[in-house]
Amino acid sequence: MSDAALLVIDAQESFRRQPYFRDDDVARYVERQQALIDGAAAAGLPVVQVFHLADTGPFSEASGFVRSFAPLRIAPAVTFRKRRHSALVGTGLDVWLVSNRIGRVIVSGIRTEQCCETTTRHASDLGFAVDYVGEATLTFPMTDASGRLWSPDEIRARTELVLAGRFARIAGVEEALADQTRTRAA
Repeated sequence: MSDAALLVIDAQESFRRQPYFRDDDVARYVERQQALIDGAAAAGLPVVQVFHLADTGPFSEASGFVRSFAPLRIAPAVTFRKRRHSALVGTGLDVWLVSNRIGRVIVSGIRTEQCCETTTRHASDLGFAVDYVGEATLTFPMTDASGRLWSPDEIRARTELVLAGRFARIAGVEEALADQTRTRAA
């Protein structure tokens, strides 16, 4: 087994039921996310799927929307369910990574600045090497307290800025897949 694993975080249909959902960037995201999933599988990297859960609404198991974001095709090695922003809180993912001698995680999924960024920071703090693949993340416009509307591209750029060199290596799909031998940071 590789020393790296691909994390596909919250790429689930629940988001289509949110009032902020926009499909403007969906085609680009799906293309890059699928390339990452397919490339990881071809390279023998385990693909880890993580779903976000809530007690009610579209993120509840009962809603029927806690399933893979269409039209992504994914055959995960393992699936985890979380109730916090970090995929490493209360899921057992950290134990699975250590048990499988995974030293590097490749982060992708939905939402760029929330669960993907939080998991990246947490993984780094736990000692994992992290590749953050912003082009394989999806987010939606946000308005800040001063009324400024931030585009998904601006949010992605801001997220990459604050993670780069501190918590992760910012990588494109091809770059993350090409480097399969990076190990736990010294």
